[in-house]
Amino acid sequence: MGNIVAVVGRPNVGKSTLFNRLTGTRQAIVDELAGVTRDRLYGKAFWNGVEFSVIDTGGYATNSDDIFEEEIRKQVLIAIEEADIIVFVVDVLTGITDYDEGVAEILRRSNKEVIVVVNKVDNNERLAESNYFYALGLENLFPISSINGSGTGDFLDKLVELFPKASEDEEDLLNIPRFTIVGRPNAGKSSIVNAFIGEERNIVTPISGTTRDSIYTRYNKFGHDFFLVDTAGLRKKTKVHEDLEFYSVMRAIRAIENSDVCLMMIDATRGMEGQDQKIFHLIQRNKKGVVVLVNKWDLIEKDTHTTKKFEEEIRESMAPYTDFPIIFTSALTKQRIHKSIEKAQEVFENKKRKIATSVLNETILPLIDKFPPPAIKGKFIKIKYVTQLPTPSPTFAFFCNLPQYIKEPYKRFLENKIRERWNFNGVQVQVVIRKK
Repeated sequence: MGNIVAVVGRPNVGKSTLFNRLTGTRQAIVDELAGVTRDRLYGKAFWNGVEFSVIDTGGYATNSDDIFEEEIRKQVLIAIEEADIIVFVVDVLTGITDYDEGVAEILRRSNKEVIVVVNKVDNNERLAESNYFYALGLENLFPISSINGSGTGDFLDKLVELFPKASEDEEDLLNIPRFTIVGRPNAGKSSIVNAFIGEERNIVTPISGTTRDSIYTRYNKFGHDFFLVDTAGLRKKTKVHEDLEFYSVMRAIRAIENSDVCLMMIDATRGMEGQDQKIFHLIQRNKKGVVVLVNKWDLIEKDTHTTKKFEEEIRESMAPYTDFPIIFTSALTKQRIHKSIEKAQEVFENKKRKIATSVLNETILPLIDKFPPPAIKGKFIKIKYVTQLPTPSPTFAFFCNLPQYIKEPYKRFLENKIRERWNFNGVQVQVVIRKK
């Protein structure tokens, strides 16, 4: 199951600084001016062997006199509904404000785990002042300094401890593939889910730890057995624009993280759009298998070159990762519906593929001898050994004498050579270089 952490708090308490520290990036813009974060930021973080997603819910409108009622309350409610854990950031310098008390009241009524992070605690005097925030009535409180990292270790230890654990029933079902249909709201997800399942659905299994509307439907017919993660028919936030986008992103993240293979739907009548690229990169970042379904293909006027041209446009927009299947479907006429399932099953098997170390070295090392890494500063790079790592997605470690001199173009060369000899279609292949 994917673990999602939402960072909430009023403007200028240091949410973006904390986001950057947790994700190890500088993705969020940090400024003393309140309200700088306007886009919803999503990143991956690791601690003690646990991977989780972090969402910065910054970017509240500050021009409204009733800022809490109008914007912040909506964001906090969405974060509470979607995330596994809420990190509530407050500022030790300003103390408890009316807004802090309002958010704390909502969090106390929720059934979600909450951690209060008292930020900007970088000396002993402020450490004592952080205890005042227990007045918010929330149990887990950690004084930290996002800017220098003080106190973040204890906070992260508690964070990963609070993540929901998989039950025995869930663990028994982990070997069954989980296919998720993702895409823009108007791409035809609901129609294709109905085409897959119809009225003959076998077993509907709501697995605990997911959101209320995410249902795992057991599809067990025509020789296939998998869970279809049904994200269609979600409750709509009507006449709301900014938080509708945020709500959709959180739903997409949840659906993708709970899947093995994503069936990404594109509307053939609209073609590739920026939102499609964002969803595709989200799938990539989570290292999930992907099958692209171009839906509503029955509505397109076609000639002998239409399919090839459309496919080239999709691969060009997703470059440099182009080794994934594209299927042209119609949910209405059920055109190539079964082929979509067969291809998703194939991608799932590709994702699990393990190559023996002896076979890897016998195949790849002679190719490296023919096309070795370019020498840098007069130093020759010698790759001596390669092995596949025991990771959920295919990852290959190449051991050499000077790993720091191997650049991205040569890594892509190694990846392409692996793909040429073994079928990893629809799966992201990672190449890591290590010191021998």
